[in-house]
Amino acid sequence: MRMIVSKALFGPAIVLIAALLLPALVQAQTPNPAPVQQIAPAAATAPAASTADHPSPKSDIRFKLPQDLSPWGMFVSADIVVKAVMLGLAFASVLTWTIWLAKSIELLRARRALRQAIETLERARAWAEVTGPLADHREAGPMVRAVEEELRLSAGALNGDGLKERVASRLERLEAAAARRTIRGTGVLATVGATAPFVGLFGTVWGIMNSFIGISKQHTTNLAVVAPGIAEALLATALGLVAAIPAVVMYNLFSRWNAGYRALQGDAAAAVLRLISRDLDRGAFESRAAERRRAATAAE
Repeated sequence: MRMIVSKALFGPAIVLIAALLLPALVQAQTPNPAPVQQIAPAAATAPAASTADHPSPKSDIRFKLPQDLSPWGMFVSADIVVKAVMLGLAFASVLTWTIWLAKSIELLRARRALRQAIETLERARAWAEVTGPLADHREAGPMVRAVEEELRLSAGALNGDGLKERVASRLERLEAAAARRTIRGTGVLATVGATAPFVGLFGTVWGIMNSFIGISKQHTTNLAVVAPGIAEALLATALGLVAAIPAVVMYNLFSRWNAGYRALQGDAAAAVLRLISRDLDRGAFESRAAERRRAATAAE
């Protein structure tokens, strides 16, 4: 019995003794790291000295990059194609603001003059009351002269419906001419608003392409090499948006102003037709035609 118990305890006792002695044996076999720690600083300082004596191209890249990353500095250091794109977009922006200033003054003056003419036409009770005040008017003058010309040509055949139809036809042509005059120049705004972002995007694509070419030549992907070229390229897109956004806003604004101006033109034409219709009902034009015939006969 004792022999069986001693054999059963012998195995675990051997395992426990081996577990206690194994760390000591491993530490005894490990070499002393002190010499490695003394040699490592010397080995680490050697490449540093050689790098200082012979700087690598990567360490000198920062001296070749443009230090001025302002908009003007990026424009000066940009590629010739990107510069051309930026100059074109700057010219388009200046042209947009010039058209806005000129058309704003023109439309504001025209609308104010038309309102004054409509007030004069609404106060009049006969056509003869407006021929004098509005004969040389900036906006209503062409209408007055067109009606007077039609009355002169229709002196021998003053049929009411026919005269009103001919006068309305002349007034419609004058309204169409005024509408064409007011929208002149707004097509440039539409063109700039539609194409400026794409022109700026072309400059951006070209600049980024040149940046990747520079990366391949420098054999480095350092952000200091990539960032200036990409910033110059994105400046073209920014200029495209600066030119396009005001152009679109101004085009929509002028579209509303032109619609209001055409409405005022229609109101003035309607007021003229009402005066012509009243005088036709009164027979005023027949008396004017008779007076002209008597004056022509007396002159002969």
